[in-house]
Amino acid sequence: MSATLQALGLDSSTAEFLQSVPDDLVAGRVARVDKGLATVFTENGPVRASWSGALLAEIAADAQAGPCTGDWVVLRFWPDDRITLESVLPRRTTIVRAEVSGSSRGQVLASNVDVIAIVVGLVPEPNIVRIERFLALAWESGARPVVVLTKSDLVGDAESVAEDVAVAAPGADVLVCSATTGAGMEDVRALLDGNATLALLGSSGAGKSSLVNALAGVELLDVQDIREDGKGRHTSVRRELIALPQGGVVIDTPGLRGIGLQESGEGIAAAFPDITALAEQCKFKDCSHVMEPGCAVQAALEDGSLPYRRYDSWVKLQREAAYMARRTDVRLRNEAKKEWVRAAKSYRREWKPRP
Repeated sequence: MSATLQALGLDSSTAEFLQSVPDDLVAGRVARVDKGLATVFTENGPVRASWSGALLAEIAADAQAGPCTGDWVVLRFWPDDRITLESVLPRRTTIVRAEVSGSSRGQVLASNVDVIAIVVGLVPEPNIVRIERFLALAWESGARPVVVLTKSDLVGDAESVAEDVAVAAPGADVLVCSATTGAGMEDVRALLDGNATLALLGSSGAGKSSLVNALAGVELLDVQDIREDGKGRHTSVRRELIALPQGGVVIDTPGLRGIGLQESGEGIAAAFPDITALAEQCKFKDCSHVMEPGCAVQAALEDGSLPYRRYDSWVKLQREAAYMARRTDVRLRNEAKKEWVRAAKSYRREWKPRP
């Protein structure tokens, strides 16, 4: 594969898959999606492509099959200058959250990400519970989570706050930086080594756009100050893949108000390895960790080794995951029933005796 595709974060498994693609198709990576059109980076520059008929059929069966930022895809160039996106290649990693509407279907935020940076501003004071929720989402994706605390130039206790965050983020690195002064930015740039793909997740006003500009060395994205009430303003309005001059790509995302978890069993377990380990020591395998005798989780709460705040966060996420699992099961059963009814009607139409 060309150096251009390599610079866009092409991994070995995707490169191997592309070797079987017919010569009349062109490989590329989705930079952004806008209402049925995708901007795709190819060896010869960016192009705009619409969905092929076959891809539309796949999306009708599974909404998550539609192209999203970070996807590797194949394109067809037609004699009449049309460009169609023929298919989406298998995804290595996928960031999926529950739809804001409350549907049991998940919304794909980005794909083929190597590292997820959970960007948190040190001003106002970080919300630990929200960080834990982001971590569960990130671990579930299959990518490596990192917490990046920004705006260190505005506080005097950045390292102390980082220590508190690290306690709530076992297994994930916690970096402290300032896009304004450049402090700590080398550690953030190292996340892009080897033309890696770095996705930025966080609330509005956390400093994601400023971080992208600092990584690029030029003003690629507009930035805005946070409001007087401490809440952020939406600067990024869509998910977008940005190729950096020094190598590697960043996927910038709008600030997320809701962080609904879709399928997060493994994600929660990875975000709370301390509680997961305790739960395995309980006397009963079906322990609810509330009042059963021999519960290792309750014992840890009583002796102070497990903070109640962290336990409450874990319980809330577990309940949410169980609720989403039940809703998904009901939806799948209803869709299977509808498909059976459609098939039965089609069968009767085909085989009904005609006068």
